[in-house]
Amino acid sequence: MDGSEKHRSFYAKLICTASKFYDPRIEEAFRCVKREPFAGPGPWSLKHPGDCPYVQTPDDDAAFLYQDLLLALDRDRGVNIGLPSAHAYWLGACNIKNAETVVQVGAGSGYYTAILAHLVGPDGRVHAYEVDETLAGRARENLRDQHQVELRMQSGVAPDLPQADLIYVCAGAAQPSPMWLDALRPGGRLLFPLAPQGVVGGMLLIRRPDRGSAWPATFVTRAAFIGCVGLQDEDAGRRLTAAFSKNWDSVRSLHLDGSPDDSCWFAGDGWWLSTADASNPRTN
Repeated sequence: MDGSEKHRSFYAKLICTASKFYDPRIEEAFRCVKREPFAGPGPWSLKHPGDCPYVQTPDDDAAFLYQDLLLALDRDRGVNIGLPSAHAYWLGACNIKNAETVVQVGAGSGYYTAILAHLVGPDGRVHAYEVDETLAGRARENLRDQHQVELRMQSGVAPDLPQADLIYVCAGAAQPSPMWLDALRPGGRLLFPLAPQGVVGGMLLIRRPDRGSAWPATFVTRAAFIGCVGLQDEDAGRRLTAAFSKNWDSVRSLHLDGSPDDSCWFAGDGWWLSTADASNPRTN
């Protein structure tokens, strides 16, 4: 092994162990995708999640990149390449299959886009959206050799999203976008942070049923992200903060019509989350 391969091999095993959701395909993806192009030139700023300050590496030794830490893309704005072990867990929960079509909202510099491309394989497709012009430019350059990736410098909250088996969102929102739900194929999955700017919310995994308006849904973990443009709501953020203080892990379904019943965990505008299974709804 060369130095980079040795670091990646240890790093992939480390983060998959830390995620407690071991999948050999996830470990392989993290081992194969180099972080150096997506991090940009060193030295780099790294930090633990939460309110911890950034720590700058002493030089540009690539070994510093292969740690389970947040890696700054824009330190002043707090824009990072997200925590590897968290993404390893979330990607595992999505059960990504070979040749699937994925929409990624919030590509950043393209690191997790490349991981997704590895997981869907050469016969799959990844449509990545990044609204920040600078980051989108970096991502396009970093992903230029990934033939199954299409990078779009525009919002991922749009009515013309391609039909997808998975929508993987890397920006916090106060509600599921109807555009995301409409773009899912039957059996398709949406994973997004129900966590508007400044709120520690949760990664909500939703599956589109073959029929009916009750969709299976569950929180995978708690999460906080930079806000998704167009999906922020201060009032919903305050109510979500209160909701997450209790039994957030009891959510089992998303409802898109009808009045919330006594199983309601949180009600938004035209949607609500229930603690009842989608296949066994409860009524008042």
